[in-house]
Amino acid sequence: EVASDAGIPSRQINAASNRQRIGRTRLRNIVAEAEDAGVNSAALDTLERAVDSDVVWDQIESIETVSSEHDYVYDFSVEGLETFTTAEGVVTHNTMNTFHYAGVAEIDVTQGLPRLIELVDARKTPDTPMMTIHLEGEYATDREKAHEVVWSIESTRILALGDVSTNVADMLVRIDLNDETLLERWPTYADATEVAEVIAETIEDGLGVDTRQTGTVIEFGPGEPSYRELLQLVERLREIVFKGIEEVERVVIRKEELEDGEEFVLYTEGSAFGDALEIEGVDASRTTCNNIHEIYRNLGVEAARETIIDETKNTLEEQGLDDVNVRHLMLVADIMTNNGEIESIGRHGISGSKDSVLARAAFEVTVNHLLDAAVHGEYDELDGVIENVIAGKPVSIGTGDVDLRMGSRVVGDGGRAADDASTDGGRAADDDRID
Repeated sequence: EVASDAGIPSRQINAASNRQRIGRTRLRNIVAEAEDAGVNSAALDTLERAVDSDVVWDQIESIETVSSEHDYVYDFSVEGLETFTTAEGVVTHNTMNTFHYAGVAEIDVTQGLPRLIELVDARKTPDTPMMTIHLEGEYATDREKAHEVVWSIESTRILALGDVSTNVADMLVRIDLNDETLLERWPTYADATEVAEVIAETIEDGLGVDTRQTGTVIEFGPGEPSYRELLQLVERLREIVFKGIEEVERVVIRKEELEDGEEFVLYTEGSAFGDALEIEGVDASRTTCNNIHEIYRNLGVEAARETIIDETKNTLEEQGLDDVNVRHLMLVADIMTNNGEIESIGRHGISGSKDSVLARAAFEVTVNHLLDAAVHGEYDELDGVIENVIAGKPVSIGTGDVDLRMGSRVVGDGGRAADDASTDGGRAADDDRID
């Protein structure tokens, strides 16, 4: 708002807006430009207070936990609610068990009926793919070590590393990298300039341009001096992944109480199960993914079967349906994986591959199945349940699968059976049988 009123080009503040952070020097310059432009607003007053405030800018030196002698002041109406309203009117809930970085919010995951449909349809990619990554050794208990795994998994793009600007006069793209961010995401390097060299090489390989590096500043331009080419370079630059897994957009860390004590667990937005298992610090024996096809490709059909059962069971329990017998879910998983690969339940999978014409027609697209069967002259033997119900015949299961025939036998006074057919003494005995 202040930049707009002061006439500052939006491209100069877009990077800070996307990253949700800005340096003190840059903010002071914006305030100065706004004052020179005669801007007078409440937003400008807020920025001036932020520039002059030590609380906003000072780094936290240490954190001390203080045990209170009385209950915490959250909500007096409900015990243990831990929900309160800030001075700005924002309702806030205590989420101290979850800590974020760079403003990352919780991961949203599809649940309920849409998730069940994804599972039984065996969709190649879930609407919200995610991984639950457990760590091993010191990575599970040390926060800094856990963050090293985070930076190895989360895709790092240029807007997370610094500010990008364009110089139309010289036809150059300029990148001002943030030293602290570079050393944080590349902890094995001692100098930010060395990380900048790696980034410059990645840009040259990805864009096919020559770069010029000075410290943590990188400049490059298009081969042909064209404004259109310059903008296209910037767009392509934003898509380059400098570190991490391209499919994983965000990672959230939670400190959870597990069987072996408290440890850090990672939740990702996006999944690349095979790549994640190869990263140092990841516990492959406990790491899971909600994409059953990735589980199948990396761990096999048995692991995919277990994932179908677990995902279905968890989805039902989250909706309060925790009394469903797991054997029903096991049967569904067995049907979907009994051929050694994952098949969907729908007409493109198991239901559509049945031998019975009536069984296929009873599921979906009835007319299409009947017309196709008529064109090809198919027969239906009426061996299954659905087709017998449609035809009004007894179903060949349970008592309907037993054929009992009783022969004619007369018991005489002597206590022995007499055949009513004297010409064939063994016929009655043969007829007294169960088929």
